[in-house]
Formats: sequence, structure tokens, C-alpha cells
Amino acid sequence: MSYDASSVMIVDDSPITVRKLSMMLEPLGYRIVATAASGKAAIAAYRSQRPDVVTMDITMPGMDGIEATRQIMTEFPDARIVMVTSHGQEKMVLEALKAGARGYVIKPFQEHKIYEAIEKACKRVVVPEKLLAEIEQRKAQAAQQKAEQQAEQGAAQA
Repeated sequence: MSYDASSVMIVDDSPITVRKLSMMLEPLGYRIVATAASGKAAIAAYRSQRPDVVTMDITMPGMDGIEATRQIMTEFPDARIVMVTSHGQEKMVLEALKAGARGYVIKPFQEHKIYEAIEKACKRVVVPEKLLAEIEQRKAQAAQQKAEQQAEQGAAQA
């Protein structure tokens, strides 16, 4: 169940949310290939990057995530978009799903929920027990790689 090549575009007008999602997804094997802070920027970035999956904020200034999803889906019917929303936006989530989104995640994020939503959007089978074990394994691998890099840097400086 290893899909290390999955590319992700994060669309959110909050730099903190973009950073948080990046920090959660990269250790799980996803490559962040683009970020965008508006619906218009998301469409342009999608055209140039063609990511495997998009996490799309609903509420953004200018063009919102629902309209951006609608336009991306019109141009790229196979696009895989997962909406990112706050509590209380259920009606907007329904609109986004009608526009072509394949799922949604509610803030504040839980790592396994994001992973599950992305995997489902890509039509990959998710088994919760295996998912949690894989998340822990990937986090341990990422921590080990970081420790090795720090050790190499320390040795190089000595």
C-alpha cells in the first residue's frame, strides 16, 4: 500500500494551514508540487502541475474553492479534489461535492483523516488499522532520516 509518488497541490489562503498540511503529508510520502492561495491561482497551478490530488479550501477571497473546483473539473474531469472546510459549512461541502470534489476533511485536521480522504479520492482502499500502522511507520522513517541528516551535518562540521 505504498503510493510514494502521489503529488499534491494545497490550495488555502492561510499560510499556516498550507504549512500544517505540508508537514502532515510529506512524511506520509506525498510530494507537495504546488500551493495556491486563491481559486484563480489554483486553476493556473493545476494546469501547469497536474497533481494527483488537490486539497482545496472552500472559503477564500476572490474565487472560492467551490467555483475553482467547478472550473478545474470542467477542464480536467479526472481531477481528484478533496475539500478542506471548517465546522458549520456542510451546505458548502454539498455544493463542492456537486461541483465534482471527491471528499472533504474538517478542520482542525487529524493526520489519518487527511490521508484517508486523499486515498479515497484516488480510489485506493483504506483499512483503518493498516492506515494507522503505516502513518506511524512513515513518521518513524522520516524521523530517522532527519536524525541521520543531522548526524551527517554534525560530522561534516567537526
